[in-house]
Amino acid sequence: MNKEIPELNIGIVGHIDHGKTTLLSKLTGKFTDTHSEELKRGITIKLGYADLTIYKDGKKFTNEKKGDPVRYISFIDAPGHEMLMATMLSGAAIIDAAILVVAANEGIKPQTREHFMALQAKKIKNIIIIQNKIDLVSKEQALKNYKELKEFTKGTLAENSPIIPVSAQQGVNINKIFEELYNLEIPKKEINTAPVFLIARSFDINKPGTKISNLKGGVLGGILKKGKLKVGEEIEIKPGLSIKKANQRTYQTLTTDILSLYKGNISVKEVTPGASISIETNLDPFLAKTDSLTGCLVSTKDNLPEISHTIKIKTKLFEKVLGTTENTKVEPLKTKEMLMLSVNTTITVGTIEKIKDKDIELSLNIPVVALKGDNVGIARNINGHWRLIGWGEVIQ
Repeated sequence: MNKEIPELNIGIVGHIDHGKTTLLSKLTGKFTDTHSEELKRGITIKLGYADLTIYKDGKKFTNEKKGDPVRYISFIDAPGHEMLMATMLSGAAIIDAAILVVAANEGIKPQTREHFMALQAKKIKNIIIIQNKIDLVSKEQALKNYKELKEFTKGTLAENSPIIPVSAQQGVNINKIFEELYNLEIPKKEINTAPVFLIARSFDINKPGTKISNLKGGVLGGILKKGKLKVGEEIEIKPGLSIKKANQRTYQTLTTDILSLYKGNISVKEVTPGASISIETNLDPFLAKTDSLTGCLVSTKDNLPEISHTIKIKTKLFEKVLGTTENTKVEPLKTKEMLMLSVNTTITVGTIEKIKDKDIELSLNIPVVALKGDNVGIARNINGHWRLIGWGEVIQ
């Protein structure tokens, strides 16, 4: 892969069954389901991944190797089911832009609203809206749905976002999406600083029965938010390994070396912030299997803050609860209330200990490595479901 091609991480979000995975397979030629072995395990459904190089051939944009490569894109397919809001928020932590898929025959659903607000909460301002399944509706219905989408985004970060009518199933207007992806703004890279890598997946790549002498170390997949990582460097993983002894859970920071770095299936010697990457380490593969290190942060030695069992957040609550058909008002926060927080790619539950104006302090069930200024999604348990009620910024 040409190093000079601008890279982007793009999340595909939207209501369940609105055609996200079909659209992604048309864009990339791959089904993300095959990238996530655990995809069918109910509540633990993981983020799916696929990548794409866009080529410019004259005035046309395509995913076929014609003309010049102009963009390398990592897609992250976030689950649309309401029970998987936590996973979707973890996905939102590692993307630069998003494609919001809305089926023209069904329109804006509760989860469409919730996913859209999650993008707002994570400050994702580059959004392409796909009006999918236009082959299933009349011209009048398509126009009505288009107007609803314009109204829906009015006054938000996505007010001027392109709305592209598409039939993913029939392959209609897919080229227009390539063009919009090419037009997306490339975020500025912060390179001259200590690296921060967010682990979104971790796994053991060894096949059962592999000889000990041929075993590969644990692999970490995710996004480098800032800095650089190089093959041969020693890295630190926090919170790290979760250990339970006599009903007490403690966390052990892991240190390891980078054996190899991959962008897609291309081996590289060094990475800067951009598309999703995987790091092969010399960790015991057992420590990395089945996403056991997902949510951890990685940096070079002694550059990450300490593991924290408390967190202080400046909050911004929504007016209404999203993801439900009823129009429920978001009630004020109370001390001793439990909230679900998404900090980077970590999901934790915390109890509010103190409230002062919009600042809250929580004690956490699962500790986090929180970086000052990080964006946090805040969800409340309403009738047995975690519902996104706002977002916040880490103060300390």
